[in-house]
Amino acid sequence: MKIFITIVQLIAALILIGVVLFQSGKSQGLSGAIGGIADSYMSKGKARSIDAKLAKATKWIAAAFVVLTLILDCMVAAGL
Repeated sequence: MKIFITIVQLIAALILIGVVLFQSGKSQGLSGAIGGIADSYMSKGKARSIDAKLAKATKWIAAAFVVLTLILDCMVAAGL
């Protein structure tokens, strides 16, 4: 059982790394400072954008990773 949870945790970690790497930066250098007005105008559809979906996926995958880590810690502490 411990090996299965370890493998699932490893897969979750790799997916989390991939999702974080696919996200764009919050401030994209000088162009982000100059184009701030356009960014606020374009933010109407931001909730449906790919970046928003990636941010939501990051939160869920990170939560799953933490839960798996706690489960493994309890299993190791119990000697399973």
